[in-house]
Amino acid sequence: MRWRILALLFLARTGLGFQFQTLASVGDDLIVAFGLDYAGIGMLIGLFMAPGLVLSMPAGHLGRYVPDRMTAGLGLVAMAVGSVLCGFATASWVMGMGRVLSGVGALFAMIYFAKMVADWFEGREIATAMSILVMSWPFGIAMGQIGHAWLAQEFGWQVPFHVASVYCLIAALAVFLFYRTPHDLTNAHGGPRATMTGQEWRLVLCAATAWGVFNAAYVTYLSFGPKVLEGLGQSAIAAAGIVSIGSWIMIASGAVCGQIVDRFSGRNVVLMICMGGAITALLLLSVPGAGIGASVLFGLIGMAPAGVIMAMAGQAMRPQVRAFGMGLFFTVYYAIMLVTPPAAGAILDATGDAQGPMWLAIILFASVVPLSLAFQNIKNVPCVDIAEKT
Repeated sequence: MRWRILALLFLARTGLGFQFQTLASVGDDLIVAFGLDYAGIGMLIGLFMAPGLVLSMPAGHLGRYVPDRMTAGLGLVAMAVGSVLCGFATASWVMGMGRVLSGVGALFAMIYFAKMVADWFEGREIATAMSILVMSWPFGIAMGQIGHAWLAQEFGWQVPFHVASVYCLIAALAVFLFYRTPHDLTNAHGGPRATMTGQEWRLVLCAATAWGVFNAAYVTYLSFGPKVLEGLGQSAIAAAGIVSIGSWIMIASGAVCGQIVDRFSGRNVVLMICMGGAITALLLLSVPGAGIGASVLFGLIGMAPAGVIMAMAGQAMRPQVRAFGMGLFFTVYYAIMLVTPPAAGAILDATGDAQGPMWLAIILFASVVPLSLAFQNIKNVPCVDIAEKT
């Protein structure tokens, strides 16, 4: 049953990446339509993450009282409405409002999809399950990188937003109809009195920062990597297709990486190897003729440990505080994701060199390993305040 639930959540969560990618795919069209620069495009990309700064904690707290299926499904509905608003935008501020509304929906969906998988797979292949779940994000993005670019070229930049809206509505309906809570989750909801311990706070903060910088580096690559290839003579659609190769490959490599860690442990060693691969791929991207090889390396090695990093969140806290802890986790994640795209866009505006944002991504990838090491050290310290607080 848990694998069928995971398949449902994977397909529904694909809508998050598919909808998120709309803005990056039509960025050049929006520059013309609204007179923006690349920092402005980065700001619109980042606005998707803005609601997480103020709503992640309340959203996590809400999980103590509202069923997971309801919050995740309504989140997908909000994403659909925000996407429609973007598609009908006649000014950049309207586009910004649509991105914020979509971000609110994505926040609720993202928190509760992660919680649902942690509830179903706690102590049972959680790294593998989280790896499969988080691969829905690049799967949706890869769909968007190819599909949105083609739709925008053939039918106009508005159409990708409307197509993404339809997908999110179908996903919401599927979650409402088919999701079930695990039968053995009898004592997972601690009620309003359950609180996190000091060790759980530290673990969640470490895991969230690692997840945030990892994803910020990935989004920087997706948003500005095609510009590196265009500078080497590739067309916009060809560059998007090459960059998307990594996203397609990581769907399989992520699941394999999760299985390796579940079976043999060695998370920190795996992360060292994979982050080295990610950095190497970003350096190769600017080498003439190496774009496809760089994208393959990026997807096969560099992005493979996404679920392994995400699984740290599920390992950081007890089920009784998981909804609230996920709210804290995503507060940190969204803060990092909010500031990174505008910073990357500003680097490109200031330098005129598309490789500039890639150096920012390299720094972010390099910081994942020390954060994982810190998580392990905190986890190994005997906890004196872990008494069940209910």
